[in-house]
Amino acid sequence: MTSTPYTVADVMTARVIAVTPDTGFKEIAAAMKRWKVTALPVVEGEGRVVGVVSEADLLPKEEFHEHRPGMIEQMRRLGDTAKAGSTRAENLMTAPAVTIRPDATLPQAAHLMADRHIKRLPVVDADNTLKGIVSRADLLKVFLRSDEELTEDIRQSVVERLFPLSHRGVTVTVTQGVATLTGSVRDDHLIPMADRLTRSVEGIVDVHCRLEAGTAP
Repeated sequence: MTSTPYTVADVMTARVIAVTPDTGFKEIAAAMKRWKVTALPVVEGEGRVVGVVSEADLLPKEEFHEHRPGMIEQMRRLGDTAKAGSTRAENLMTAPAVTIRPDATLPQAAHLMADRHIKRLPVVDADNTLKGIVSRADLLKVFLRSDEELTEDIRQSVVERLFPLSHRGVTVTVTQGVATLTGSVRDDHLIPMADRLTRSVEGIVDVHCRLEAGTAP
């Protein structure tokens, strides 16, 4: 049971494969293949993130290897042209890296990914030191919580807190992530809040709030 929102630290992968600025093109490609990832943080010193190198950063070399663009196209695509001629991470990477803190909420991480059109985020501390990585798949982990765990979470963090006098008259059921609240409560003006708070429980897919006004047992 949790009464606080999940954070990036709760779902991130702490073991991260990273490269350094002087890592070569083929080493980067091999690491992506071996670890089945599409992007790698680039770190220097004691783990400070300076950029991210992704499959998209490597593809220009393959594209321009087969087809050399004309002068006008080269001018329009200077970034890709430069990357096509690069052999090390420091010249291939996208910098500065888009990062996120461990204490950020999952909605904040999802919004940042959507806004910047990226699939994963390096997780860094206040010194920009790499602490983990969070992906789109990681953000979906909360939906793997069992119905039983969700039921207990809603009962303790929502029902018992909002309706201390009449919580025994409330039945909470969760089926495939869909929560249903039924029964009578004394403070009926709090019913809309019960609906909102239940929807905010991490892992809940939908809510059917069927609470009615009543009296405390």
